Amino acid sequence: MPLRVEDTFRSALASANRPLAGMWVCSGSPLIAELCAGSGLDWLLVDAEHSPNGLESILSQLQAIHGYPVHTLVRPPVNDTVVIKQYLDLGVQNLLVPMVNSVAEAEAAVAATRYPPHGVRGVGSALARAARWNRVPDYLARAADTVSVTVQIESTAAVEAVEDILKVDGVDAIFVGPSDLAASMGLLGQQEHPEVRAAVEHCLAAAKAAGKPAGVNAFAPATARAYLDAGAAFILVGADVALLARGSEALAAEYVQKADGGTPASY
Repeated sequence: MPLRVEDTFRSALASANRPLAGMWVCSGSPLIAELCAGSGLDWLLVDAEHSPNGLESILSQLQAIHGYPVHTLVRPPVNDTVVIKQYLDLGVQNLLVPMVNSVAEAEAAVAATRYPPHGVRGVGSALARAARWNRVPDYLARAADTVSVTVQIESTAAVEAVEDILKVDGVDAIFVGPSDLAASMGLLGQQEHPEVRAAVEHCLAAAKAAGKPAGVNAFAPATARAYLDAGAAFILVGADVALLARGSEALAAEYVQKADGGTPASY
């Protein structure tokens, strides 16, 4: 099935009448990805920055998710022209580019998704799943329309530059990462700190003023609701590996007891 403009996350955000809820897919397993794809959530984020995902496993997960009514974003490990080229040729339509701290870095991310003269993407459509191996008519002319670019705001430098980053042509949305943002503010592990939350809300307000969608990562339900109330257009509220870890721990806490009646020390 050819890649279509209406399948982009950009189109989903534009047509949505409510915020879109999603989850991380980090296991590297196509089976787990397919399981999550049928959950009823709006979108999935297949992660390759902090997860054991390479080109082959990303391809397998794209194939496993394909056909389910869910939008798939993929996060590369780095804002790199070659890596982005490989992802696009695999058929990734929606990129979440990490650690975009400046206008120049945002422009580089966009350029990596465009063929010359509008960008620097290498041409290999005859070899690529994205073009269905040259079975998609006029793919080279239409490719940019089938791709959406979301950039991550996750440092103090990015927060300071967020208004200008939002102005970059081709940046369709921003996504705020409170964990790295907190670390860059000298508040490692304190995503709920008032200063971190204020920085997140500043980015949400900047995006609203610019007329572009903004999302945020928030696993704590109360925090997620607060960011939605502050204008987040999309949100990540869980992860496959976290759900499995906490669920299996709950089973152990319920059914595995030490001789003294306590639960194992790891809990």
